[in-house]
Formats: sequence, structure tokens, C-alpha cells
Amino acid sequence: MKFGIVGASGTIVNFVVAHGLEKTTELSWFADFSIGFMAGGVSNYLLNRIWTFRSRRNPWIEGAQFLAVSAVALVAGNLVIAAAQRYGFHHFTATWLAATIAGVFINFFLNKYWTFRHLN
Repeated sequence: MKFGIVGASGTIVNFVVAHGLEKTTELSWFADFSIGFMAGGVSNYLLNRIWTFRSRRNPWIEGAQFLAVSAVALVAGNLVIAAAQRYGFHHFTATWLAATIAGVFINFFLNKYWTFRHLN
């Protein structure tokens, strides 16, 4: 339950940052999504470490694992964006949602069973 709450809060951070950039800058959708994704990821890592899992493990090792998982999920999300653009889909919010969903499952399972496995 806590993991879901934290994930939802990170998704909100991701949405606000990505859409704010999309509306106010000339950055690519890849950059908008990636920056929002990483902002949400930082929020998720800190809240998961402190509140969800109450981890006491070395934060540098755990953080590096979380970052590696986030990179894999980000690649999956950017592949969704690339496919949307290749096939002429031009709706940022729908593309953002599909890209985010692509990364949610990767984030959950890899973080639960690798990054925070010592707490399961």
C-alpha cells in the first residue's frame, strides 16, 4: 500500500514537471518525459527509502541500484514515445501515460526484488 502511495506521488511529480516543460519549453518529448520521470524518481526513492521500506542500508549502493532500475524504466518509456512519434501520434498526455505505465511495472518489480530485497 505504501509503495502505491509513493508511486502515485512520484507520478504526480512526473506529470507536473513533464507537462510544465512541454507547455513552456521547446524541448523534445524525450527530454520533457525524461526530466519529469527523473524528478518523480528522486521523490520515489527518498520516500520509499524513508517511509515505505525504512531502509538503513548504504544509501549510495541503494541509490545506485534505484538509479539503474530507473534508467531501464526510462528507456522503456522513451521507446513508447519513439513509437508514438514514428506512427504520427501527437497527443503528449496520452503518450506520457503510456510511457509511464511501461515503466511502472519495471520499477515496481526490480526495486522490490533487487533494490529493496533485503527488506522483503
